[in-house]
Amino acid sequence: MNAINRTLKKKLQNVDQYFGTHDLPNLLKALEADYKHELVGERLTTTPKHYAYLKIAEGCDRPCSFCAIPLMRGGHISTPIEDLVIEATKLAEKGIKELILIAQDLTYYGLDIYKKRALADLLKELVKVNGIEWIRLHYAFPSGFPLDVLDVMKNEPKVCNYLDIPLQHINTELLKSMRRGTTSDKTKKLLRQFRDKVPNMAVRTTLIVGYPGETKEQFNELKQFVEESKFERMGCFAYSHEENTHAFKLEDDVPEKVKEARVSELMELQGQISFDLNQEKIGNTYRCIFDRKEGNYFYGRTEFDSPDVDNDVLVDATKHYIQIGQFIPIKINEATDFDLYGEPIK
Repeated sequence: MNAINRTLKKKLQNVDQYFGTHDLPNLLKALEADYKHELVGERLTTTPKHYAYLKIAEGCDRPCSFCAIPLMRGGHISTPIEDLVIEATKLAEKGIKELILIAQDLTYYGLDIYKKRALADLLKELVKVNGIEWIRLHYAFPSGFPLDVLDVMKNEPKVCNYLDIPLQHINTELLKSMRRGTTSDKTKKLLRQFRDKVPNMAVRTTLIVGYPGETKEQFNELKQFVEESKFERMGCFAYSHEENTHAFKLEDDVPEKVKEARVSELMELQGQISFDLNQEKIGNTYRCIFDRKEGNYFYGRTEFDSPDVDNDVLVDATKHYIQIGQFIPIKINEATDFDLYGEPIK
């Protein structure tokens, strides 16, 4: 952070002081705030009153060639389990029912303080918190994924059958250049383990197209992988050439128009996959939590959907009343590529 500070001070000379992501006490001291009085045991949430994001670690130790997060956030630092349980308990006391666990890398959780991957241990403690009904996992790294997490997911009703695991690509040569620490075969094996252990798991992933050197053949390999994998949820991004990253040394040789065309092609394919999967849900009933009302619809989610990025379950507000923040069984009557329509079961 000191090197970054020096660079920023040269470019932005009117800034009084700089603080890193771990400098909250120093920031409050500079503002003459009473740290203990104002923050200990308290947290303000900006999400709806029934769900909250719980950051279980800060920073990242992964060497991904395209990512600047380690430069900005520093190395991985896990928050102790007992501290997270305390925070989760306080959130539950305020009415939070769903916890969305986030970190730059969930997979690495615990290695720094417990000398082992401890995500499963954390989940086993969080499910004991009264009032918490759903726990969702975001941003797991594929290399070194702790398979004992799958056992917890399968056996603990509170842990949603949902995993956000950014895979980025499937071509082994590009994965090596990306410094992802895995291969095509290992990635496919991991996905098979997911499906075998938790058959109804919803897998969300993100992919990068247009990485330096990505050929048409390598893109087609990725496209075939998406078609075969049938991810329940998927996002796709065009590669961005970030200064000071390892990949910045490579030539950004895929034209922007080609990048955008590849993004569109993958998302069009995913749209059809999502449509087909959603059609299979028609006639089924799902436990849904409702986040908001917009226009003539209440918007909810199944356990297979995260806020803002995944499918919505829409209920006609002119025919039904639903209390926001409540879990309600919804029978699905219609489905599009990214939305489900249903009615409450009385």
